[in-house]
Amino acid sequence: MAKAKDPVCGMMVDTEKAPAKGVYDGQTVYFCNPGCQKTYEARRKPK
Repeated sequence: MAKAKDPVCGMMVDTEKAPAKGVYDGQTVYFCNPGCQKTYEARRKPK
């Protein structure tokens, strides 16, 4: 069982059971919930 750190809140997430994940710049990023994924995506958008 692999773990990854949610880049928004810092929570450790089981990569096999992550409630949300996405591929950004060719790398899979795991999130503890869809809200953290939305926050991450909003921060990535150019201003």
